[in-house]
Amino acid sequence: MKAAFYDGNNNMEIKEHPDPVPKAGEVLVDIKSTGICGSDLNMNKAKNSADQDPAGHEVAGEIIDIGEGVDKQFIGKRIALEVLGSGKSCNLCWFCRHGQYTHCSDKKGSSSGGFAEYITRKVGGCYELGDQMTWDEGALVEPLAVSIHGVRIGGLKGGESVAILGSGNIGLTSVAAARALGAGKIFVTSRHKQQSDMAKELGADYTATSEGDEFEQLILDKTDGRGVDLTIETVGGSQNDTLVQSFQVTRRQGRVVILGVFYGDQAVDWTRPVLKEQTVQGSICYGLLDGIHDFEMAIDMFTKEGFNLGDMVTHKYNLKDIQTGFETAYDKTSGSIKVQIQQ
Repeated sequence: MKAAFYDGNNNMEIKEHPDPVPKAGEVLVDIKSTGICGSDLNMNKAKNSADQDPAGHEVAGEIIDIGEGVDKQFIGKRIALEVLGSGKSCNLCWFCRHGQYTHCSDKKGSSSGGFAEYITRKVGGCYELGDQMTWDEGALVEPLAVSIHGVRIGGLKGGESVAILGSGNIGLTSVAAARALGAGKIFVTSRHKQQSDMAKELGADYTATSEGDEFEQLILDKTDGRGVDLTIETVGGSQNDTLVQSFQVTRRQGRVVILGVFYGDQAVDWTRPVLKEQTVQGSICYGLLDGIHDFEMAIDMFTKEGFNLGDMVTHKYNLKDIQTGFETAYDKTSGSIKVQIQQ
């Protein structure tokens, strides 16, 4: 099959790769759409060697073959694929038995991702799409599930105010998730006009730049000086500016959820969140909470009238043009928000 690999020199190249064959308990998926995630962009920047397997974890496609022990009824199903969690989990360890498949201590199976023609994963990682869902929407299930998990783990209560730092892919899916799960006022930081416009389309009440104190003053003005009940940090990176800002805009005894991935040495002054009695919670990927998997909740949201998250897909490219897709995703002057690779 054809697959795309980072070449270690700032380029994605198409090469032949062995056709995957489903093992016992696995399915073979004909990939229809894979989203380019911010983590894909950041990881390529950080790499100094070529990929051995294709990346890509925002995957939707059709099951076309099954391994031993998998019911034939799965053939032909249109699915969103949990590439990182239950698609590889052992289902036996303590974490799996508690529905936290991303934290599985004994993952097995292929490491190949969605920037390819086909992929294999365990059948437990397949979540059937709604009949009316497009492939655009199918590949948005994974990032939406990430945000749903963050909002849920942050304990959002109906009507509470929410600040979302960052309006990249996870920032925008967090807006959609917070609105669908009953948030009151939603405040979002954005750097580019298309992101600000999309945030408002998805349910944000206010947007502002993260520079200076504009965002903090906006929130204080609209919350009677308290700050928001819940902040979701989605930026991460090598600087801790947005983490510090999260503490600043959150009220005393409020909650901060960190969805962004920080790397490198981060010196954090914990005085402010301690004195404000804030709860700081990390969140990674997705899992089972209160008997419902975040993927299931994401797919259900797409069935609701007026849920228009698919509008954030601004650019689509064929697998052979994946280098152009990555360049477009990097270049926000192109007007890009979400770029997908479709086949």
